[in-house]
Amino acid sequence: MKLTDLLKGIKCEVFGGKDINISAVTPDSRRVKKNSLFVAVKGLNVDSHEFIDQVIEKGAAVVVGEVKPAADWLGKITYVKVANSRKVLGCLAANWFGNPSRKLAVIGVTGTDGKTTTCNFIYSILNFSGHKTGLVTSINAKIGDKSLDTGFHVTNPEQLELQKILKLMVDAGCEFAAIEVTSHGLDQERVAGVGFKAGLITNVTHEHLDYHKTYDSYLLTKAKLMTISDFVVLNKDDGSYRKLKRMAPADHLTFSIHDNFLDKKTNEHLAQLFPGNYNVMNALGAAVLCRKFSILDENINSGLRAIRKIPGRCEKVGNTRGIKLIVDFAHTPNGLKSVLAVLKASSQGKLVCVFGCAGERDLLKRPLMGEISSKLADVTVLTAEDPRYEDVDRIIAQIKKGVNAKSKVICIPERGEAVWYAINKVAKLGDTVVICGKGHEKSMAYKGIEYPWSDRKAVKLALEGKIFKVNHG
Repeated sequence: MKLTDLLKGIKCEVFGGKDINISAVTPDSRRVKKNSLFVAVKGLNVDSHEFIDQVIEKGAAVVVGEVKPAADWLGKITYVKVANSRKVLGCLAANWFGNPSRKLAVIGVTGTDGKTTTCNFIYSILNFSGHKTGLVTSINAKIGDKSLDTGFHVTNPEQLELQKILKLMVDAGCEFAAIEVTSHGLDQERVAGVGFKAGLITNVTHEHLDYHKTYDSYLLTKAKLMTISDFVVLNKDDGSYRKLKRMAPADHLTFSIHDNFLDKKTNEHLAQLFPGNYNVMNALGAAVLCRKFSILDENINSGLRAIRKIPGRCEKVGNTRGIKLIVDFAHTPNGLKSVLAVLKASSQGKLVCVFGCAGERDLLKRPLMGEISSKLADVTVLTAEDPRYEDVDRIIAQIKKGVNAKSKVICIPERGEAVWYAINKVAKLGDTVVICGKGHEKSMAYKGIEYPWSDRKAVKLALEGKIFKVNHG
């Protein structure tokens, strides 16, 4: 592709020639090859402007960056100076792949909890209604009958990967795309270059304050989705609505548990597979949004009933012991409170909760989640959840600071052992055991390495009397 075509619609200052054929676009200096366009980005830990000399030696033809070009660069390459290279990367990616979001209606869903479930509800409704729809969530990407792995712990793919997926959707004949949009994705411009037809915010509660520092900053970042969407759907019942509606367009749409227009069969289906008002709210958000696209209520209800399960979302694991076993992705204070409240109300016996908190992430939520579990669960088993470079025992100690002194808390750092213990030593006939925090995820992060992991497999092995071990050293 010609550099002139790549730069269409991008505000920039060009030093050097524009009549250049570009072989590849990349922000990764290791992937630069002859005639590449390299985008230098200032990251959280690394500023890739420092690698410009290296990429020139490797054959880069064009470098995009925020700094003033050095004299010795000019004559060797064309330099494109921009104000925000991370944002420009998204626009370059869009141009590189032919601006796919202009050829299908992209629906963005953000929020602290419920993004994956809501996206899947939208996906099911639209496909049932005869509109071929693509999907990008923290679980995977779906294009027709094909499923693509988006990587470990990835919700928002990076700019080039996301645009590539959207192009594949266009090529496959999709009319719509439902994609999760995280606060990190919005703040780091991972969705730059995507034109959103609609934006939905499920809720905004305590999370990611390690990154955003304050709740208000987190809320403002989530609200960015409204500024890049043609129309907006908001949760009227959520505590964030009062602030969000001041920033939202006047014609924004809302959903509320007090205006449940789903039919009886649909509500019964949701109660069976996705219990709790919070899941009804996710369904209502999806329904209100789909109504805006002229989807009939009959098809909305049928589309919601077509869903049988979503991996790691209140997912039941069958067994012959008379124990209700659930794997759930709840990893925020709000998410944990929601799932435990529902299971507490329905459990015939004790409620046992196994969970941990991710390393190098929001420290403030740790005691909050300890408090929530100790109040709602009869037994809490604290364990690992992606410790990364943190000490698991230290994380557990921070969670314990919030627990009720009278509650029963067991600390088992190895997650496989914790699952085994909860099922084989704590749970009895009629009890409920919920394993929270990992859900669908396929790996556990220890000191920079992703080790194979599955909560569902850990549960199944525990039922056989075995322990899923992670040999992390």
